[in-house]
Amino acid sequence: MFEINVGDTVITRKPHPCGSNEWSCVRSGADIKLKCLGCGRLIMLDREECKKRTKNIIKAED
Repeated sequence: MFEINVGDTVITRKPHPCGSNEWSCVRSGADIKLKCLGCGRLIMLDREECKKRTKNIIKAED
């Protein structure tokens, strides 16, 4: 199963128009809310779309 938690950093396959491909997970559930670490833009994706766009997940330090 696709496991992502609040605070994790997501590396996407394609970069955001600002040039960054790193996102911070702000909300996790049926939908996943991500914040761009380059420009601060917030996006919300359903879990399947996020799984398709994700290249790597860096787990947050607890």
